[in-house]
Amino acid sequence: MDPVSPAPDDPSPRPGAVAPAGIAPRRAWLRAEVLIVLGLSLGRSAVYSLISLVQALAAGPLGEQTTALNPTLREDPWVDLLFQLLSILFTLMPVALVVLLMTLTAGTLAGALRDLGMDLGRHGRDWVWGMALTAAIGIPGLAVYYLGRMLGMTVEVVPAALDAHWWTVPVLVLHALKNALLEEVIVVGYLARRLERLGWSGRRIVLASALLRGAYHTYQGIGPGLANLAMGLVFGEYHRRTGRTMPLVIAHTLIDVAAFVGYALLREWIST
Repeated sequence: MDPVSPAPDDPSPRPGAVAPAGIAPRRAWLRAEVLIVLGLSLGRSAVYSLISLVQALAAGPLGEQTTALNPTLREDPWVDLLFQLLSILFTLMPVALVVLLMTLTAGTLAGALRDLGMDLGRHGRDWVWGMALTAAIGIPGLAVYYLGRMLGMTVEVVPAALDAHWWTVPVLVLHALKNALLEEVIVVGYLARRLERLGWSGRRIVLASALLRGAYHTYQGIGPGLANLAMGLVFGEYHRRTGRTMPLVIAHTLIDVAAFVGYALLREWIST
């Protein structure tokens, strides 16, 4: 054995060794990767959402229609809980795929999270900005929804169609976190880094991200589609200027928790 070589179980690098670098994929590979990731996640959702909007428009006035979020999946409460948790887990698989792909190009998991703007080094400021974005987006978004209802451009959205159980609120919080991670990590953090490598300008990336966000919300009607387009422009511009995705995840989670849990707790009062 070479006397200067580390032992097989010794994690220390060989003297003069270069730290492993990430992979630099070709442009064609990156294009294919982006299309596959979107096809497995929110790009697919956008296609189905646009089709749903066309079907809804053909069926009659949008203001007379209803769509339900977070529905009950099974009649038995325990089986329903199992299916709710499995739905959350499997929906997050594209996020895990994105982190894996980013790790391959960054060389380390820490580097991938940093590239995605998801590292925890600035958690204090991330929370401050997250709460500020919650106020800036949540209140106007609610106003746009009710304006859309008044104009007949928005279907009635039931944010929480789950039956009432002891686990309803925790599961709705998990659904909110799941939505935030799926949308902000893929549509903002991942897409920005990959499109940058493909030579897209920052403003073009922001616009593409916002259009995608608006598209996969059009199943709720034209109003929510436009509102989410505006949200995407704000979130995308924030990310372009700061490189941070974590505040967007925080803001999105808080907005959805307020909508889902608030509706679940106040459902009887709202419906009367």
